[in-house]
Amino acid sequence: MNIGKKFLLDGLFFVIVMWLSSRLLITIAMLLIAPLFPAPSNSVAATFSWDVFYAWDSVWYEKIMTYGYDFSSDVKEIHTVAFFPLFPLLSRIVMFIGFSPKVAAILVNNSAFLATLIILYRWVHELYGTSTARWVTATLVWCPYSLYGTVIYTEGLFLLCTTSALRAFDKKQYIWAGFWGALSTATRLPGVALITAFIFVSWKERRGIKAYIASLSVGLGISLYSLYCQIRFGDALAFIHAQKAWRGDAAGFAWQGWWQMLMQITIGYTNFKAGYIKDPLHPLLLLLIISSACLLWRFRLHLGMVKFRNGVCFLWLLLWLLAGDELLKIPLVFGGIYLLWLSRAKIPLVTVVYGFSSLALILNTGITASAERYAYGIVSLSMAFGLLLARYPRWGYPIMYFFAILMFTFSIRFARDLWVA
Repeated sequence: MNIGKKFLLDGLFFVIVMWLSSRLLITIAMLLIAPLFPAPSNSVAATFSWDVFYAWDSVWYEKIMTYGYDFSSDVKEIHTVAFFPLFPLLSRIVMFIGFSPKVAAILVNNSAFLATLIILYRWVHELYGTSTARWVTATLVWCPYSLYGTVIYTEGLFLLCTTSALRAFDKKQYIWAGFWGALSTATRLPGVALITAFIFVSWKERRGIKAYIASLSVGLGISLYSLYCQIRFGDALAFIHAQKAWRGDAAGFAWQGWWQMLMQITIGYTNFKAGYIKDPLHPLLLLLIISSACLLWRFRLHLGMVKFRNGVCFLWLLLWLLAGDELLKIPLVFGGIYLLWLSRAKIPLVTVVYGFSSLALILNTGITASAERYAYGIVSLSMAFGLLLARYPRWGYPIMYFFAILMFTFSIRFARDLWVA
């Protein structure tokens, strides 16, 4: 049986099952469980409606779909021009069929995310075989931040464009690489990391003029949007200037933000805000967890691998309950850098360079907000982590269970208009 038939019979079924089961978990959490919770002062009551998929950035995309772009030189106000056009444009096209803005945007994001999983599975299957393809797919689909591939955000579309561009360039399909790359930069600004990756690989592997043309074609999406901003608002960089409403003058590495995150993990938020150990329970519990981990490692041979693994999982769960979501952000971003370096010889070079370029962009925005969500949007990290889990599948299963728990809780929070990422 050739690869194509094998994929259709096995891979496509696996991808659809993974996608449906994870989206079902999100839907149950948002539509059935979230409405059971009373609304605190800093959130809204979740209802059994499309509104649970609509929060934070979703508001701005709906405004673009309904009223178009707006911008002024007043950087204290938030302007819709900060959001790139491809996602609202596709959603607007779907609206012509008769769907409301919210339903159209949900359909676009979910369809794009499913298409991403199919393309990614096929690509990884061609490179490494069935087992690795399944783990890479499971990593991307069950990561708790895949919630943003279902709600009204651009994650699904951005992953589709970047994954397709990377696969096409890796297979030397330069027309498709340029096409999908241009769509990436028309979806989100971090798509420009593809330009760096394509040019570097073109030089490193001496691919010729077609590869360089494809590399430069990636910038077509953002160039056309810049031209639109110049014609409409008289400012070619309006989409960058509008970001000051969120970022202010922040730039470079956010030392203070990352340090605060580390302190919240180690000594607790209350102690960090107070400037002294006001609540000794947090550091004491952390010390107890670390001591238990050391003992667990010391006696791992006596306990056996099963008990050792269960002990590690239990301690990690306790650590997450103690430290909160900050515990996830630091490993995802900085652990992603280390994981990419370890995998540099195993995954395609263009994927490695794209991953490092994207992480460099994330770390030089001057803020830490949404860093974990942006890191999730780097498909290179899912490939590297999936390869690792394929080597150690017995660790992979509890990790997927933990991901499912996080996905469930994140979905409830998003439905109640509480911050996730």
